[in-house]
Amino acid sequence: MSAPASAPEAPPVSLADRARLVADTAAEHAERTDRDAEFPVHALTAMRETGLLGLLVPVEYGGLGGSLSDLLDVSLRIGRADMSAAMIFAMHCQQVAAVVEHGGPALREELLPELAAGRVYLASVTTEAGKGGHLLSAESELTADDDTLTIDRFAPIVTGGGYADGFLVTLRSPHATSPTQVSLVYARRDQLRITASGDWQPMGMRASHSIALQLEGTVPGHQVVGEHGRFSRIATEVFGPLAHLGWSACWLGTASGALSRVLGMLRSPAGRKRFDLSSELLLTRLSSARQRLDTVHALLRHTERTVTASGDLSTPRNQLLLNALKITAAEQCHAAVNDLVDAVGLRHGYLKDSPTGLERALRDLRSAALNYSNDRLHLADGRLALLDPEVHLV
Repeated sequence: MSAPASAPEAPPVSLADRARLVADTAAEHAERTDRDAEFPVHALTAMRETGLLGLLVPVEYGGLGGSLSDLLDVSLRIGRADMSAAMIFAMHCQQVAAVVEHGGPALREELLPELAAGRVYLASVTTEAGKGGHLLSAESELTADDDTLTIDRFAPIVTGGGYADGFLVTLRSPHATSPTQVSLVYARRDQLRITASGDWQPMGMRASHSIALQLEGTVPGHQVVGEHGRFSRIATEVFGPLAHLGWSACWLGTASGALSRVLGMLRSPAGRKRFDLSSELLLTRLSSARQRLDTVHALLRHTERTVTASGDLSTPRNQLLLNALKITAAEQCHAAVNDLVDAVGLRHGYLKDSPTGLERALRDLRSAALNYSNDRLHLADGRLALLDPEVHLV
């Protein structure tokens, strides 16, 4: 008697399929999570189950071994459904990249397989009372004793902090003589005493659940990421570039999804009856919105290629390009959705119950210029421009 045939091996799931599953899950719950300012737990569960929390983890640790381009593609796709869920994903991947690129051998062996398996969602703790989100300084001091590190840190905004399995925390380095001598430390949730305070009731990005947290605890010394006092290197090589690229992809996804829904409504039988599709004003506003999004997309992909190919991201021209991407994406994605509100009017542009979702997209995108303030970046760019009088374009 012959042995029964084994079941055929399931084909690998494509990255696009994984992203679509997460986006569909986020879209299903987005109205409620926005209304109630509730963290998108179902979307996070989908990220765990699809392996997307391990997108940037190398394959030798069980991850997907994804690229920067993959990160942007997935962020764009989720952003079309829910900007809060997309930003949660992109910011997690930023943290993962820091561990991959700068974590020591012991931390990598310990943490990367957990990330790959979807068991760890990482939150970022960089904000601090008095300095806002400024990355390169810290007021709270990290205490070192033998081979342990003691954390006592308050952060006024921690995206997804109430649901994170672990945190990357910036603190002033042990024995630092300046607030700019900053260390980055990984802490598991079970290594900390966590106290939440306040409420999260913002205009937009309501599902990001970016509450205030007090973190206290002790971790082993090997959980420092990179060298003590050298967080500026991680910020230049990982945190800054992935923040500006990842955020911009999320914003572009949200604005692109809004335009797609508007066009679908206009082309439907009901839309053709309600709107004059030959209206020059309508066509001009649709053109303006599309132009803005194509501009952001071109700058996003150009910056991605530059970051991938560059050996030194600290040069003025590279820093100027990264900052220009963030500023431009924040301004133009919001402006594109604002164009669409004007194009379709009160019923489908302003009211919450419109299937276009413009009202939520506009509120969410209003946060983009404030998320590491465009004004702060313009000041930095003015100084950087003076360092590049030949105006080298990349």
